[in-house]
Amino acid sequence: MSYPGYPPTGYPAFPGYPPVGQESSFPPPGQYSYPSGFPPMGGGAYPPTPSSGYPGAGGYPGAGGYPAPGGYPSAPQPGGAPSYPGGQGFGAPPSGAGFSGYPQPPSQSYGGGPAQVPLPGGFPGGPMPSQYPGGQSPYPSQPASMTQGTQGTIQPAANFDAMRDAEILRKAMKGFGTDEQAIVDVVASRSNDQRQKIKAAFKTMYGKDLIRDLKSELSGNMEELILALFMPPTYYDAWSLQNAMKGAGTQERVLIEILCTRTNQEIREIVRCYQSEFGRDLEKDIRSDTSGHFERLLVSMCQGNRDENQNVNHQLAQEDAQRLYQAGEGRLGTDESCFNMILATRSFPQLKATMEAYSRMANRDLLSSVGREFSGNVESGLKTILQCALNRPAFFAERLYYSMKGAGTDDSTLVRIVVARSEIDLVQIKQMFSQMYQKTLGTMIASDTSGDYRRLLLAIVGQ
Repeated sequence: MSYPGYPPTGYPAFPGYPPVGQESSFPPPGQYSYPSGFPPMGGGAYPPTPSSGYPGAGGYPGAGGYPAPGGYPSAPQPGGAPSYPGGQGFGAPPSGAGFSGYPQPPSQSYGGGPAQVPLPGGFPGGPMPSQYPGGQSPYPSQPASMTQGTQGTIQPAANFDAMRDAEILRKAMKGFGTDEQAIVDVVASRSNDQRQKIKAAFKTMYGKDLIRDLKSELSGNMEELILALFMPPTYYDAWSLQNAMKGAGTQERVLIEILCTRTNQEIREIVRCYQSEFGRDLEKDIRSDTSGHFERLLVSMCQGNRDENQNVNHQLAQEDAQRLYQAGEGRLGTDESCFNMILATRSFPQLKATMEAYSRMANRDLLSSVGREFSGNVESGLKTILQCALNRPAFFAERLYYSMKGAGTDDSTLVRIVVARSEIDLVQIKQMFSQMYQKTLGTMIASDTSGDYRRLLLAIVGQ
């Protein structure tokens, strides 16, 4: 399968996230409690990636469009998930330096301005993924609006009044029946930080737990979505990781999606939250639920120690490209530890430069080589890191597409990505989705969901 190429001449700037001034501040740990009995969730694991890998780069994508990202065949079948944990809501804000996706020139910092570098023409060689109509799907260049910074579809509401919102929610749930539209109107137009304040105001005013009341009035996917929106982001990530490893079986794709895409600060907060809220050590749980090179990669990820220097060392990129070639394509067998070391420690801008150097040197792209040298979950994890170094919004757009493609919908993945990215880069994810699949995210959500669940999802994505 093909994935977007990466021309060595550079990419337009694409700043990091979260955008300045939109960082949420969450309540102190232990301030808000979460009731037990979270609704059943769909299987959040990623479907297996094809073992054929990506075609070698026979050229570079033209300004008009990239080849479609390869990735994930049909969406996984929803399965049962353990109950929503008890305990206190965790309130540490995900902050610190964020990384964005590609395209972006190696010399450009993650907070830079619009692109100046034109993209060379040509498409990577090799077959296009068969799952796209007509055998191919163009992977477009980022529009100018995407080079100015990332932004979420949900912004903090102006003239916010937590007590007024708490009263609206109380009236919506009081008496016979529930006014779901009133709940949607409030929840979808408030930031996560504001939702925490509504939760506190509700308990102060009525002596009742808002989450418990909502659970008693809602069910199914709508309940899952509402409760996810009321969890502080760090808690939601930690809860999703625990959920993925709890009980029989492990949802490896959830572990990959979270641990391989978050910033150092976010990962460190997740690790602390996991310990404080669930009384468990995340690294130990990963070790007991995974094995081999995949286990080592995830343990590396949960250290939260990736280099976050935005400056690119081109000499190091050349050396790393040579090391990776000699550890894989240039030898019999694979030196997995070399791939782990470079992909787990280098900054995302540095990795993008390394991929460009590798493509020039080996006349094939690094994603293609990873597909040939690895398989299974470790292949998926390594590719996720590289895909995020190239274009993080495109990675999440692809995940959303495959959560809805084919028979059935992987609602847990749909909910998790829409909620987790709603205040970070969902605007850019929507733009990439439209360019990659020739339909809007809202259109696909509308055709795959129904009722209040559909209405709330569409309100969040701004459709």
